[in-house]
Amino acid sequence: MANVLVTGATGYIGGRLVPELLGAGHRVRALARTPAKLDDEPWRAGVEVVRGDVADTRGVEEAMAGCDAAYFLVHSMGGPADFAAADRRAACAFRDAAAATGLRRIVYLGGLGRDDDPQLSAHLRSRHEVGRLLAEGPVPVTELRAAVIIGSGSASFEMLRYLVEVLPVMVTPRWVDNRCQPIAVRDVLAVLLAAVSDGSALDGVVELGGPEVVSYQQMMRTYAEVAGLRRRVIIPVPVLTPRLSSHWIGLVTPLPTGLAQPLVESLINEVVVRDRPAPVGTAPAPLPIREAIELALQRATEHHVVTRWSDATLPGRTPADPLPTDPDWAGGSFLADTREVRTAARPAALFATLQGVGGDRGWYVTPLLWSVRGWADKLMGGVGLRRGRRNPDVMAVGDAVDFWRVEAVEPDRVVRLRAEMRLPGEAWLEWEIRPDGAGATLVQRALFYPRGLAGRAYWYCLVPFHALIFEQLARRLAAAAEAGVTGPPDRLGLRARWRRRTP
Repeated sequence: MANVLVTGATGYIGGRLVPELLGAGHRVRALARTPAKLDDEPWRAGVEVVRGDVADTRGVEEAMAGCDAAYFLVHSMGGPADFAAADRRAACAFRDAAAATGLRRIVYLGGLGRDDDPQLSAHLRSRHEVGRLLAEGPVPVTELRAAVIIGSGSASFEMLRYLVEVLPVMVTPRWVDNRCQPIAVRDVLAVLLAAVSDGSALDGVVELGGPEVVSYQQMMRTYAEVAGLRRRVIIPVPVLTPRLSSHWIGLVTPLPTGLAQPLVESLINEVVVRDRPAPVGTAPAPLPIREAIELALQRATEHHVVTRWSDATLPGRTPADPLPTDPDWAGGSFLADTREVRTAARPAALFATLQGVGGDRGWYVTPLLWSVRGWADKLMGGVGLRRGRRNPDVMAVGDAVDFWRVEAVEPDRVVRLRAEMRLPGEAWLEWEIRPDGAGATLVQRALFYPRGLAGRAYWYCLVPFHALIFEQLARRLAAAAEAGVTGPPDRLGLRARWRRRTP
């Protein structure tokens, strides 16, 4: 058991590493410039959080005091224009603070690539420079180098995901035939944990990779197969430079161009493990690429709603799950229509009203549109709207409600339905109840996880109908709860046309 400092706990890797460290029995301190970003983390109560900047030597010294090991998991890429200079300053400050406090080990996660490659990208060159600067101090450094990390939220994997899902035909630069050695985020975290847990961590550079070496084109095709997409047509051409490619990626994906450009420039380099070291501690054998992609997509499609909005309800979360601290583009192409209504109704009254939706009572607004959607689904071979529900007043997980399936029910807090209609993607309708003084706020979310271009076209074609339906749906649910009825109020106000709830 060790006292461990984690920098980058609000980031992709750090946010997953902290609960792994706690689970292994370590005492964790997190350094963050904005500690409030960690307030909603389920592990927050078990971690000491200190405010500070990794580039401030004195502040880092104070954060390191009493620690045995520290993780350097920060990266300025996508931030300042000269990210290399910012990372250089941070590495020097971190190295000097470690020396001053008598730290026993620094663990750093960088990127694969040959040091002697004359065409090494600015991104990878900076990553390697940070490792060298950290190692110039007296504190032993374990520098882990990985290429594409497969997991929902990983920048390089999300770039791959968006390109493959959006574009059935891709005109690509020649670098799509370059080789890489992707690795699952689960396996990266296992090695990071072993570096401070087993007492057998290697000094110097430790190269990490999955069991397969593939081209980027092969990785794209594997993703399409796993995601159930049609075979993608990939046409390599010699005229697309990395800079042009990054602008194209910025146009067709939500990734910021400032983040996409250094990532794309790194794709010109072959990133494979050349000096495979002995395994670090008890880290498991890495997953094959197909299994890694399947796991990442399973977590995104099954649990994205839960992890973003209702963390506490997620059973058995794993390091591959998306987190609330992921950037907006993480976790796949996740689309949402969110409405909030303040109501005088108590949480229990709102919850009772929500449990009564669907079936014979209907959906409160535009019954004709709901009926048309149900018949359209039936014609396409789906379940249709008239499947009804088992109990008109009570929902249980697994119940059918018209063309929905109840996915989560938390008394006086959450009701979430998952669509079982024929769709080019996955859809949910979720209500969250937030106590608010004498009443409550009802947060309604229509959530959609599209598959390919057809999924996005479907969502955006329905945006006008969303504006018509979802705003009124949230308001009428709140009104019904205030009136104490189990069905929609009539147009004149709050007089019930369905039986009133009994106490």
